[in-house]
Amino acid sequence: MPKRVIYDQESHAQFVTFSCYRRRRLLDDDQSKRCVLGALNAQLRRLMGKCVGFVVMPDHVHAILWFAKPGELSEAMKQWKRTSGIRIKELFAKTLTNYGQVTDQAEPTWQAKYHTFNLYSRQKIEEKLSYMHLNPVRAGLVAQATDWRWSSARWYEEHRTVGVPITWPE
Repeated sequence: MPKRVIYDQESHAQFVTFSCYRRRRLLDDDQSKRCVLGALNAQLRRLMGKCVGFVVMPDHVHAILWFAKPGELSEAMKQWKRTSGIRIKELFAKTLTNYGQVTDQAEPTWQAKYHTFNLYSRQKIEEKLSYMHLNPVRAGLVAQATDWRWSSARWYEEHRTVGVPITWPE
């Protein structure tokens, strides 16, 4: 199998997607979504990265991220998934015991890899923002994108805080 190439050498924003293991709905609960966003915030601070937008769905996550130094996307993703996975498992074990009973704690929280798309222009960034913001609408979770609390759509449309600092890449 050929080695997967991640294009983060050109200082472009990257559209990333990763999914819960076996596409389980591990992110149905608001507390598990907070674990994902808290871990994202930690990685952005640690690596001085920027989040252009995001959406946390019940079984997967999309984000547009930018890092000044080449190669930091892989490190950020590794730690984001690792940290959020640990926190979600702890949450299931201690608080959301119903989830803990129906999931095998030995299984991973996330699929092993993530998908990335190089956003080389403002137009591509705007296309991906629109795509991911409409994801909860297409899934039938809300009537309009700004109704979904776990997305940056409210920041763009209503200038409301969304739990993650939203910044356009340089």
